[in-house]
Amino acid sequence: MSWTKTASGHEVALDEGVLRCRNSSGRLLKSVPASLKDDPVVVQLRQVAEWLTRHEASCLAQVETWMVRSLPVPLGLLTEVWPDESWQRALRDLVVRSSAGGELGLLRAVDAEKGIGLVTLEGDTVFVPAPEVEIPHPVLLADLDELREFVTDLGVEQTVSQLFREITPRPSGLRPRDTSLSDFSGGAFGELRFLTGRANSLGYAVRGGYASLRVWEGGRPLDARYWLGSDAPEGPAWTGELGWVDEASRPVPLTEVGPVAWSEGARMAARIFAGRTTEDEAA
Repeated sequence: MSWTKTASGHEVALDEGVLRCRNSSGRLLKSVPASLKDDPVVVQLRQVAEWLTRHEASCLAQVETWMVRSLPVPLGLLTEVWPDESWQRALRDLVVRSSAGGELGLLRAVDAEKGIGLVTLEGDTVFVPAPEVEIPHPVLLADLDELREFVTDLGVEQTVSQLFREITPRPSGLRPRDTSLSDFSGGAFGELRFLTGRANSLGYAVRGGYASLRVWEGGRPLDARYWLGSDAPEGPAWTGELGWVDEASRPVPLTEVGPVAWSEGARMAARIFAGRTTEDEAA
């Protein structure tokens, strides 16, 4: 940590985003004294900490977007952001695929000359030349179980949820005329505002009585929509059906919903549904 002296003689520093303080004798204090709250050095460091928190969240959100869309990311862009600790934490140990030879592995390094440094499923560390890198959505990984076992054995923890993200493969036997499913219907909530509040807290938009999530797949946007209700916020509510609509809000047949859009829509519904009132709670 880099300590900076305040007007009172105390010294303050940022420790992984947390403001630390020590007195003039060098003893670390449990907290920053209230008398220092308006000190210019303390104010400045707190502003830096707030910016770092927002930056960290922005990096995580962007990397998750690349993964959900399975977008190719140029090596040049990765080279630019990799030295940034927040970007590196978000990207490190994600399963990526080289656009050149299709090599798959855990991302460990990025170099403008060598390409991407990967740990392969064989445990080898290699550099692979790659003009672009894909971060595949887990539902698209045929060897997902093997990859999960591999990272568990290595003790790897991904900052962005990829390998252990909840996935739902699209089932077989769907009928072309069906445009919604009731797997997550009937979840009871004491008040509608509890239901919509849960959806919001999980990061989903709520519009017109639906929790909504836009997913781009193959260059085509689809909105997964999960019915929450549109009655009085204080009244009881029950979840309804999950479906997908196109840009013109036209229902899309379930047989035409891609694997990523299906999985992400089902994940949204399952996470909201999990907050329902159970029989034990109702009793």
